[in-house]
Amino acid sequence: MAKRRQAAAHPTKPLVRPPTRIGSLNVGAVVAELRQLHEAAGDPDVERMPGDEEIFGALLYCEKHAFALRRSGIEAQRSAALKRVQLWEYLREQTDLHQLRAVTDARSAGVPWVQLAPALAVAAPSAAYNKAKRLQAVTLTDDTADARPVRRTPEAVLEAERRRALEAEAERRKQEAAERSHRLLLPVARRLVEQRAALVLDEDAAYWLDEISAVLPDCVTPTQMLSLNRYLGAAVRSLRKQEQLSGLPAARTQEAHAAYVAAGALQEEAGNLPHS
Repeated sequence: MAKRRQAAAHPTKPLVRPPTRIGSLNVGAVVAELRQLHEAAGDPDVERMPGDEEIFGALLYCEKHAFALRRSGIEAQRSAALKRVQLWEYLREQTDLHQLRAVTDARSAGVPWVQLAPALAVAAPSAAYNKAKRLQAVTLTDDTADARPVRRTPEAVLEAERRRALEAEAERRKQEAAERSHRLLLPVARRLVEQRAALVLDEDAAYWLDEISAVLPDCVTPTQMLSLNRYLGAAVRSLRKQEQLSGLPAARTQEAHAAYVAAGALQEEAGNLPHS
């Protein structure tokens, strides 16, 4: 009976299982432990072993002088070999990230894909582009709840980049709205207070306008601006509630109505009030 072929996953589909990684590692400490094993075994050349931060050179030394550990027995040999495996895996994980940075720097310097192809050990510019995209997978996550790394396919990377661009654009618009709200907060609040006599105020609305009036003259610090914004939102909510209960407009004049509407619009744009 023929084996059922497993359907290939869509190139942009999130990973079924997150990859297992070494992640953060104190490589200097691990190399130091390897050095101690060689010293304990009486390795006569241990002084030639590179420093604790020279991981690649230290690994090559330990590989070449592994025989020296025979004097310490099998447990020392096993321990050293496992530490070497761990360090090589750590290096493998770091390689993609650092190669990606090199490719990014090359492209920023104007190096065309046709010249990057042989450096990336591929035969064509398109293959170099695709390989660079696959390298980018180490810096991107998918849209699952646990933000897993994206698949190492150009399609998955492009999709993640598209999603990141949309998120960045949304954040930019949010920042612009916040900056606009900050710029308009003082004049809008001042205009509402100036129209106080032409507003129909209940006890709550009057209280919040008093708070606005108190903070307005010296409103310069971020904390004061935050308080003013909160008071303005509370005042607008009180005026709207009064309108709903009485069925009458909260403003008696066009100027007061314009000031009231401007305050409500500013609070809606900042997300402090639902759109009316």
